[in-house]
Amino acid sequence: MLRDKSLIPLSRQHQHALALCVRIERAMPIDNSKLAGWQLEIAQQFETEIKVHFAAEEQILFPVARAFGELNPLIEDLLADHQWLRACFARAEARQSSPEELLAFARRLSDHVRKEERQLFERLQKLMPPAELATLGQQLDRALESASQACSLPNPMK
Repeated sequence: MLRDKSLIPLSRQHQHALALCVRIERAMPIDNSKLAGWQLEIAQQFETEIKVHFAAEEQILFPVARAFGELNPLIEDLLADHQWLRACFARAEARQSSPEELLAFARRLSDHVRKEERQLFERLQKLMPPAELATLGQQLDRALESASQACSLPNPMK
């Protein structure tokens, strides 16, 4: 299904996250000498974009989705993902992630993005009237303003 323009800002950020996941998976096995560079990049992406992205979902998108009872189990699953991923971001920031943990992180983040895109967004587009989707989009735009929209370049240390 074509993505409604109200959800495109989140989808664009999802693309950034998926690109990171693909790069991590392709870099496997990650040599310990390159581990710090990967952890730095992960921590930077969290600070510049994902932290604001998660907040917008948790404070705006998920409460709207909860109005549709059928979506509540999915929302609970997505919130559990956010909690797990935040812990991974914190470990990366503290430079405590192993190469195996980075791979698990990339896979879980990729699965999470796909759940939001293929399940949550698809259902919301079918369940919500266009005017409500437009209002949701305006709220998301305001919430995402503080996220860095700059293209982050791969860390040369890797």
